[in-house]
Amino acid sequence: MKIYTEHITLQTQKVREVVNLTSQVKAAMEKSAFRDGIILVSSLHSNSAVVVNDDEPGLLEDIDAWLTDLAPSRDDYKHKGRFESNASIHLQALLLHHQVIVPFSEARLDLGPWQFVLFVELDGTRPKRILVRVMGE
Repeated sequence: MKIYTEHITLQTQKVREVVNLTSQVKAAMEKSAFRDGIILVSSLHSNSAVVVNDDEPGLLEDIDAWLTDLAPSRDDYKHKGRFESNASIHLQALLLHHQVIVPFSEARLDLGPWQFVLFVELDGTRPKRILVRVMGE
């Protein structure tokens, strides 16, 4: 098995924002020149997530509301952070998870017709790095 690695750096414009990474993941797969394998896509930050799901605006609004309902901002969290109290954001990231694995076959991503690789910014407009590691032959 061979490995190809690259990083994506994003700077979102909103505190909560979803960015479709599917084209960048596909481009990394193509650069690797591998025909079959898997791609690990991992956020290198604990206040963001990477998911595979539909990129439909209504669903994204529903996910936002769901996260807020399950892990709302509160003053009684024990986590105070180094610079800010953002425990609710860390809990929301746990609900979504920080990485996904996308298989590919014959140099094509094995995603369903409504599946996309999405980066979910949960806490602000700071630069975020995402690891894209392609493993295959």
